[in-house]
Amino acid sequence: MPLSPSTMTLHGHELSYLDKGDGPVVLFVHGILGSQHNWARLIDLIDDTQRVVVPDLLGHGQSDKPMGDYSLSSHAATLRDLLDRLGIETVTLVGHSLGGGIAMQFFYLFPERVERLVLVSSGGLGREVSLSLRAATLPGAEQVLGVVASDWTTSRLEKLAGLAGKVGWKPAVDVNATWRGFRSLGDRESRRAFLATARAVIDLGGQTVSAHRHLLDVQPPPTLVVWGSKDRVIPVDHALNAQESVPQARVEIFDGAGHFPHLDDPTRFAALLREFVTAT
Repeated sequence: MPLSPSTMTLHGHELSYLDKGDGPVVLFVHGILGSQHNWARLIDLIDDTQRVVVPDLLGHGQSDKPMGDYSLSSHAATLRDLLDRLGIETVTLVGHSLGGGIAMQFFYLFPERVERLVLVSSGGLGREVSLSLRAATLPGAEQVLGVVASDWTTSRLEKLAGLAGKVGWKPAVDVNATWRGFRSLGDRESRRAFLATARAVIDLGGQTVSAHRHLLDVQPPPTLVVWGSKDRVIPVDHALNAQESVPQARVEIFDGAGHFPHLDDPTRFAALLREFVTAT
């Protein structure tokens, strides 16, 4: 079912979001280069018993891409303002990749607003991250992206993919999701927002923000950690890192899945999420 997002003006910037269904609220937070579309296949599987709120983070999707602060705390504060405007007090918070880091920061800042925490291939649980994201911190990355993400380049790559498809090549879920995000970098504002977001949490050596100290200082809510066994962006070992800081966390590994386990098997993910909400 196609998404029908709404928009809200927060501090002078337009934020695009989806608000659908009835019941306890689940707030989904996408990752870097992601958007509401990363959750589309999942939403229709749970909105019969849950109210789902799915924003495009500032700098992503159909939301504005202003100059300014793209730190985890800034994103968390924007989500808090969104919930306030919607009259929502508490949520089950589901964060993927960068969104997982934002979710943990949201809980650290506003613990009374979080009933449950679901971390999907989450950032903030270790230093390792893919080389492609670390490269975004290099000087001159904006100029390089301007060339490789141009319509001229991407259209030719899509033609090559079409030819490969005719001889039987089928892109994996991770490839499709990553390509959709990369395709969004065609304009300068999107590239600037992407680089600001990446550099807020990554340097050339890897991730620069760790949630471990924060999680040790608080009593975490019921926590579910989901990872793909073949994640090439953030290694699956980080799921075990999460248990070091939150010993009672439940960890579920999707065998054979990559960085987007909720897209590899949305039916299993929806059933797992529904059961987790009910059980806790």
